[in-house]
Amino acid sequence: MDNESALADLCSRTEIKLKNIDGKMKVFLDGMDVAENIRSEEVGVAASKISAYAAVRQCLFHLQRQAGADGKLVAEGRDMGTVVFPHADYKFYLDASMEERTKRRLNELLEKRKPAEYQSVQKDIMARDQQDTTRQLSPLKIPADAIIIDSTNLSVAEVVKKIFESILNK
Repeated sequence: MDNESALADLCSRTEIKLKNIDGKMKVFLDGMDVAENIRSEEVGVAASKISAYAAVRQCLFHLQRQAGADGKLVAEGRDMGTVVFPHADYKFYLDASMEERTKRRLNELLEKRKPAEYQSVQKDIMARDQQDTTRQLSPLKIPADAIIIDSTNLSVAEVVKKIFESILNK
C-alpha cells in the first residue's frame, strides 16, 4: 500500500472493465466481478490512501476517461466533476450530515453482515474526508458549476427525483 511504483505497475497490468448487466453497472477486475467488494469500508479507506499517488491516479484517469468517452456515463467519485470529467454536462454534489452519513454506512455494513460500530464508522468517514480534502493531488472540492443536493433527510428516490428535475429544468 505504501509503494507507489509497485501499485502503478499493478494498475497498468490489471484489466478493469465496466459492464452493464441487467441494468446494473458491474466492475470486473481481471475477469472477476468485484462490484460488491469495492463498496467495502476497507476498499474505501485504501482507495483514499492510494488516490494520493500520482502514478496510480494517472493509470486510472485514462480508464475513467475511456469509460465516459461516448458521453453516456454517470460517474461517482470524489473528483469526477473537477478532474476526470470537468466538462460534464451535469454535475451534482451530494452531501449529508455526518450523523446521517455514519448511519447509512453503518446500515450498509450491517446489511452485509459485517461487524461495525457507530463510533468506528464515523471516525473512518471523518479520517477519509480529512485525507481527501487535504491531499496535494486533486483534493476533494465541490465543482464550481455543480448542483449541491443535501440528502440528509431524503430517500434515494427523492435524490434521484431532484437530479432529474434539475436536468429537465436546465
